[in-house]
Amino acid sequence: MDIRQAADYLGISGDTLYRYAAEAFIPAFRLGNRWRFKRSLLDAWMDEQSRIGVTTKVAPAKIRTGAKKPVRRAR
Repeated sequence: MDIRQAADYLGISGDTLYRYAAEAFIPAFRLGNRWRFKRSLLDAWMDEQSRIGVTTKVAPAKIRTGAKKPVRRAR
């Protein structure tokens, strides 16, 4: 699959998929100057990611109390 097909298959944007492939977060290979993806490897990767999410307890994000957004300066 090319990057557009794989992005549609995974339900993410092409830009996000390109970044994941470049960072080797997702299984992909380059054919010339284009990224290619095998559906079977993407399925295996998704199975692995879903197992990691189920077996690993993720701590809830700490909520910063009293923190304010930075104020934009007037011009």
